Order: sequence, then structure tokens, then C-alpha cells
Amino acid sequence: MKKFLAALLLLSQTAVSAQAFVTRFERSGGKESADYFEIIRWWRQLDDASSTVRMRAMGPTDAGFPLHLVTVSAQGIHDLATVRKKNLRIILINNGIHPGEPDGIDASMLLARDIVAGKFRLPPNVVLAIIPVYNIGGCLNRSPNYRVDQNGPLEKGSRGNSQNLDLNRDFIKCDSREARSFTEIFHLLDPDVFVDNHVSNGADYQHVMTLLTTQHSKLDSGMARFLRDRFEPELYQRMHDKGYSLVPYVNVFGENVENGWPAFWDSPRYGSGYAALWHTFSFVPETHMLKPYDLRVRATKALMESFIGFTSQWGEKIAEVRQNAKARTRDADSLPLSWSLDRARADSIWYKGYRSERRVSAVSGLPRLYYDRSRPFEKRVPFYNYYKPEKWVTLPKAYVIPRGWWRVIDLLKLNRVRMRQLARDTLLDVEVYRIDDYRAASRQYEMHHPNSDVKVSTSSRKMIFRKGDYYIPMNQPANRFLVATLEPQAEDSYFTWNFFDAILGQKEGFSAYAFEDSAAAYLARQPGLRTRLEERRRTDSSFARSARAQLNFVYENSPWMEPEYLRYPVYRVRLVD
Repeated sequence: MKKFLAALLLLSQTAVSAQAFVTRFERSGGKESADYFEIIRWWRQLDDASSTVRMRAMGPTDAGFPLHLVTVSAQGIHDLATVRKKNLRIILINNGIHPGEPDGIDASMLLARDIVAGKFRLPPNVVLAIIPVYNIGGCLNRSPNYRVDQNGPLEKGSRGNSQNLDLNRDFIKCDSREARSFTEIFHLLDPDVFVDNHVSNGADYQHVMTLLTTQHSKLDSGMARFLRDRFEPELYQRMHDKGYSLVPYVNVFGENVENGWPAFWDSPRYGSGYAALWHTFSFVPETHMLKPYDLRVRATKALMESFIGFTSQWGEKIAEVRQNAKARTRDADSLPLSWSLDRARADSIWYKGYRSERRVSAVSGLPRLYYDRSRPFEKRVPFYNYYKPEKWVTLPKAYVIPRGWWRVIDLLKLNRVRMRQLARDTLLDVEVYRIDDYRAASRQYEMHHPNSDVKVSTSSRKMIFRKGDYYIPMNQPANRFLVATLEPQAEDSYFTWNFFDAILGQKEGFSAYAFEDSAAAYLARQPGLRTRLEERRRTDSSFARSARAQLNFVYENSPWMEPEYLRYPVYRVRLVD
């Protein structure tokens, strides 16, 4: 009898709890989203009411408020060391990186409330880790005028953070405090699955939810097979069972969707691309902006429930696949450096769209794209979801970075890269890159002028590195991250993001009137260089007419030329037999 009364009391408390945590989304009939202070207050109250939920303040943000992390555990296990000891699976859910796309913010509140109220069962082998709002500055900056084309909610946050940065481009360069705090959270959790909730705006179609899955072609082979053969198909089936026709993210902007589209390439600057470097299964749900807000939120909640169900069912296999990927990466001899779309291969997917046509624009009088919702269609379209490795890099025994490049070293430390400082001045046999050519962006992009089309030449030499320089061995799970950031030709390397631009400017020089005599004496001792100079004059008339250019030619090929100019300051320790 006592057990029966206790059960009745628990049910009563649960029902009261569910009523007490109605969200603004629900009170408004699915038309409004909670503001930042309301969100944090709501989560704090849920934490106070249930041992299933715990919210903690983590690192700082540019907005001046801490980034919060919520853990949801059916067993009430919130100590992350215990979570790992018990071998539980962790799903990290990121919300509001673009606060104008708040679907995940409200969906996560509904999901957690339903778990606490007993309306949705969170399996005991899964722990949810939820960032309620990532871009706090953008969330505080609300207006009904943002995201002009989006169908709700009534007020939306700004895409830019407190520095007006797009945080979904900041995961490698870490210009924001948010990105640095996220990095610490990510490595604290080492999540099995990463879900970054968004809203899409590329085309018009019938689907409420689309899904951007991190590109399988760049993953460890075991992870790639499991993702394509098991994870994605079952996820799509689970959504189908919930009444949602899931489709890959429609990566089309102003073009004919019926012709199909290529899978989005999520390079490491993006959250999903960054997480994939660490062997985490990564996804970006993208609801369709033209669908009513209430439908989008509920579709987001359904997809998160599907992630939970799959991760619980296949928890042991997920752990095994990830562990094997880490081991293979640690022991790899080489890794891909760049990829290109394989147009010869495509999947066939079932797409539900609207007929598109060109009509006369009332604004410009010119043809404009128009989707006719009175003419829906369903058909199979090609989905180009394969990328080929274009360039590989043989891994060195280690990288060495002089301690003066502390901004890069700090980012490596933030990412828990294993490295040590040299205890004494040390002679090492290294490969050295020289930057032969590159193209800097003419306009700024996220506070940078990224370098691209980088061309390098390689030489081998013995160099003395000083006590305190950093030695980074290449026998660790961070190998993919290290290649992605330290190889200058990688698409999101630290060289790409201008961390090493100081080497691109020459610091030493000469005064022509004084250097003339030194140059002449040097040429007299170097007949080979004189021959090259004469040949250059014969084949380059502009060079032949410029005394300064010829002096500079001698200077650049002399011992007086500064060795640091264009010499990439990340050195590859050679694998010597």
C-alpha cells in the first residue's frame, strides 16, 4: 500500500512539474520564442525541481555572460568523470549559434521538460549535454525585423554575436570567447554525437526538416561505413515513423532543385566539421524557414528524440567505432589534406518539392525565381554525396613550433593537444616549408583576410631549436586536428586564417648606394649566381631596366637575406630510420 501511495505521489508531483514548466513557445501557441533571461531562468528552475537536470556556468562569452551547459541524465549522473567511467554515451546539443534560428532553443526546453515529466523516456545509457544558448549576444539583440523571410517566431535574435562575428565560422580560429569556451566544453565531454540546431533558407519545398550530416568521405573508414550504412538510414526511418519525411540539407540557392545538389562541405571552421576532426558523429538539423514556427520546433524535438533512440540502441557499437577511429588516426602514416566533389557518383533520394519557374519581377522587371506551391511534386533526384581525396600529406614524426608563436600554441593547448617544451637547445632534422605563393582575400571575412591557393616548397635541414620551443608528437588522437590546422595548405589551417602572416612581410633590407659594392664583391665570388643574373636580364626586359630589381636579386640569393622571410614557422621532424 505504501509503494502504491508513493507512486501516486510521484505521479502527482510529475504532473505539477509539467504544468509548472510551460514555455513561452507553448503559451503563445507556437508563435514566440523565449528571450535569453527567460531561457536561463527556466533552466535554472528546472534544475532546482529535478535531479535529472543540472545546469552549470562554464566559460565566458563576448556578451559578458557565462556559457551554460545543461546535463540531463535519467540516473541523475552529472559528474562527467563518472559518466565516462560508466561508459555512457554523450549527445551534445548546441542551440542558438544563430539566434534568429531559435528552433533548437525551444525544442530542447520541451524535450527536457518531457523527460522530467515522464512523457519521454531518456535511456539510462545516454546523457544529454545541452548548450541552451550559444550566441548570447545575438540572443539579447532581438527584433521582429531580423530574418525577413522566416515564418516566425515573432521576434528573432541577430546572427552576429557581440563582436558581430558569425560563430558558425569560428571553431578553428577562436576569435570569440564563445568558441574558446565551447572548445573546453567539447573536450571535457568528448561527445559521441554532436547536434547543432539551425534553420535553412536555400529553396522552397515540402519538407519541414532537412539534415546536414558531416561529410562521410572525410571520416575514418569505419566511422564512414557506420554513418552511411546504419546511422543515417535508421535516423531517417525513425523520423518517418514520427511522421516526418527527412531529406538531406537542400544545398541549393536560386537554382533548379530538380537537378539534385551536392552535399554541403562542412570544413573545420563549422561546428560539425570541427567535431568530426575529433571522431564525433556530427549533424546540423536545418528546419525549413517558410514552415510555421510551431511545426519547426516540434520537428526539431522529434529529430533529437530520434538521435537519443539510435544512440541508446547502438551505444556500444558507437563507442567501438569511435575508439577504433582514434587508434587508426593515432597510428596513421598519412592523412588526406584536401578533397573534391565526385560528380561521377550520386545517391538517389526521394524529394518533395514545388515546381519552380521564372516570372517577371515586380521590383526589377527582370525574370525571378518563383516556387508554385499549387504544383507540388515528388520524385527521385541525385544527391552528390561523395568527395575524393585530392591531396595527401605524409605525417612527420612530430611538429615543432617556436615558443614565440604563442597564439597558435595557446589554441593547441585549448584543444588538449599533447606536446612538451624542449628542455634544452636541441638540434633536430626537420622538413621546412617555404611559402612560394598564396592569394589573400581582398575583402575581410569574419575579421580576417584568409589565404588560399597556397603553394609551398619543401627542404630538409638540421636546425637548432631553443629551450622552451614546443615539440608535438604525431602519435595522438589529435592527429587530424593537427594536420587540419598546422599544414599550411589545409583549407582551414592557421596559415589560412592569418596566424602566420608576419612571415609574409620582409623585415630586413638594404640601402642601394651602400649595397652596390657588397653585391659586386659577392657576385665576383659567386660565378654561378652571376650567370643566373645575366640570364634573367636576357629573358626579362623589365628586370634588365631596373637596377633595384637586380640588386634585390643578388640580395635574395645571398646570406644577407633574412631566413625567416616566407619560411613557415611550423617544422616537421623527419622520420629517420
